[in-house]
Amino acid sequence: MKNSTPLLVILLPAILLVTTSCQQEAVTTKDPVIAAVEKMAFMDPSLPVDDRVSDLIGRMTLAEKVSQMTHDSPAIERLGVPAYNWWNECLHGVARAGRATVFPQAIGMAATFDEDLIFRVADAISDEARAMYKAAVEKDRRLRYGGLTFWTPNINIFRDPRWGRGQETYGEDPFLTSVLGSAFVRGLQGDDPRYLKVAACAKHYAVHSGPEALRHEFDAQAGLKDMYETYLPAFKALVDARVEAVMCAYNRTNGEPCCGSKTLLNTILREEWGFRGHILSDCWAIVDFYQGHKVVGTPAAAAALAVNSGVSLDCGSTFPHLVEAVQQGLVSEKTLDEALAILLRTRFRLGLFDPAAMNPYSKIPAAVIGSQEHRQLARKAAVESIVMLKNANNVLPLRRDMKRLYITGPTAASVEVLLGNYYGISDNLVTILEGIAGKLEPGAFAGYTQGFLLDRKNVNPIDWTSGDAREADAMIVVMGYSPQLEGEEGAAIASPHKGDREDIGLPPSQVDFLRRLRQGNAKPIIVVLTGGCPVAIPEVHEMADAILYVWYPGEQGGAAVADVIFGDACPAGRLPLTFPKSTDQLPPYTDYSMVGRTYRYMTDEPLYPFGFGLSYSRFEYSDLKLDKTQLKPGEAVHATVTVGNIGNVTGDEVVQLYLTDVEASIRTPMAALKGFRRIRLEPRQRRQVAFIITPDMMSLVDETGAGKLEPGLFKVVVGGCSPGKRGPDLGAPQPVETTFTVQ
Repeated sequence: MKNSTPLLVILLPAILLVTTSCQQEAVTTKDPVIAAVEKMAFMDPSLPVDDRVSDLIGRMTLAEKVSQMTHDSPAIERLGVPAYNWWNECLHGVARAGRATVFPQAIGMAATFDEDLIFRVADAISDEARAMYKAAVEKDRRLRYGGLTFWTPNINIFRDPRWGRGQETYGEDPFLTSVLGSAFVRGLQGDDPRYLKVAACAKHYAVHSGPEALRHEFDAQAGLKDMYETYLPAFKALVDARVEAVMCAYNRTNGEPCCGSKTLLNTILREEWGFRGHILSDCWAIVDFYQGHKVVGTPAAAAALAVNSGVSLDCGSTFPHLVEAVQQGLVSEKTLDEALAILLRTRFRLGLFDPAAMNPYSKIPAAVIGSQEHRQLARKAAVESIVMLKNANNVLPLRRDMKRLYITGPTAASVEVLLGNYYGISDNLVTILEGIAGKLEPGAFAGYTQGFLLDRKNVNPIDWTSGDAREADAMIVVMGYSPQLEGEEGAAIASPHKGDREDIGLPPSQVDFLRRLRQGNAKPIIVVLTGGCPVAIPEVHEMADAILYVWYPGEQGGAAVADVIFGDACPAGRLPLTFPKSTDQLPPYTDYSMVGRTYRYMTDEPLYPFGFGLSYSRFEYSDLKLDKTQLKPGEAVHATVTVGNIGNVTGDEVVQLYLTDVEASIRTPMAALKGFRRIRLEPRQRRQVAFIITPDMMSLVDETGAGKLEPGLFKVVVGGCSPGKRGPDLGAPQPVETTFTVQ
């Protein structure tokens, strides 16, 4: 009988399908083990989930309970519980699990400022995830990266451009992050009233954004004002969007390890926000309790601290010590049962103990994986993400039939810069070089050389800035960063700073090449920048005729870049980050105060402001109106603005509304994004766009972390990018503004 048990685990869903009613106790079978399992209450889909969870836990031994609280949960054969691996990723496509559609990296998706698009991308990702899971389980493959619990999205605030993992986020603004993160969660989890399509996870909670080299021992000190004004709002928004899980971070926050913080996990997450899903640790973060943070002395004490603080799942190797922790009285078995119950509820909500026929998501076919529809969506997302930073004399778009084009740069033919980090693999990768080549008409001459290295001087002294480069009618230089230079600790294999950057400028070898290419050459130079971070490029801005920032654009990135370069698409991406002029404009990296950081508190003039991006067309704002200008406390105000396309090209405009509390009694943002709409306008078309400004949006956060609405004057600015200091006119449309007063 023992040797046939794995077959039981495989066949059990099929066996349950042949029952005439979900309430029948068993099918006709000669196998007493199958019959016994079917009689167990936790296998009865007609019962409430909490009753089923309670029944299952009541049948487990202490060791079995503990085994189900680790990321690689083994099967409990005597109960017919299959193995399950909780660890999975889908930051911009199902990752590390084989063939999947690779969408633009998260920071690129943020640059679309397109909530609906982000939802559609997440919906496509979760479709592929369900199909991949079904195929794996049919082969009895229950491996890491094969489950339905995805540790996505990363909603940390990209507060400092030096952080290598900032590419995984939606940028520096808590409102933008909240809106896009919530859309991503909705797209992943689906809308079925009974079942989750997949389980999403908000990470890394909280106050986590570098340095990568210190994350296992670092204590991020943040005042309550910055906590509730900047670092926590997106997590609150995702809890409101019913995200299924929250991952606690490696670092300490205000003295407490995030995965052992009663303040973060109990007081705020559970009590203030009412979060009901499960909490998991970042991988091996609980080991840091005694090896890095040194707040406890033993693995058993670390495991007990985590569970007593509210953690249900350990990604790591510490929770097996919970058995001895219970025996030593460090944590009660009742507390452990409560934590496990929260965790198991997720597996039941995914339908993992129910007949497949009951779950609508089990019907998603394998044909969706890497489908033509998803490929087109990846291309659309990449096109929408591209930010045009400069276009002097309308150099772009280029003609397909130009006489001679020269393409160069270390990331032009790179597959790595399509992928970013946390990616799947695709058989439809289109490099930037391939995308450009695919647009050229017969008779248009073009040449390519890499020209220069990504991060160091060329060893061979050949000068690639002469010859073909000088004879070309235009030059496209593809440069910037790659995942080898920025990313997570250990993943960026060429980074001397564990994925972070000490200097936010480009490597000197790249700027030097461009300088030599520009010298004595008046032909147009189009710079295509890859990367996932703000770059300080004032010299590049002066030398280049046009600049496109394309992020890590996914499998169709090259096709999307070519669509923009040759005018098949009109650029409309917007920066979800402020681009400083130099590293000197940044506060110390380890300082988590928001003073001087991001567009909301930076007083220096940036190179490119938050929300900025150019178009092949021109837009005009007018007629900003409020439905009232004198508000009583608790009243909302409705704003309308007219946006017109006064150019000759159909294009998208990202309409952005910013609010300033002019008469605040304490430090408040100089301006804060409170609404945005991406709209498409034909030439000469005008459209009215509406926003609502709620009392919550008007409220300030005081030094105790409390929100309150003060009377006084508020300024509303609507335009194509954030208001504030900037250098010479970058070409953004003139914003419009008005005021209202709260009595």
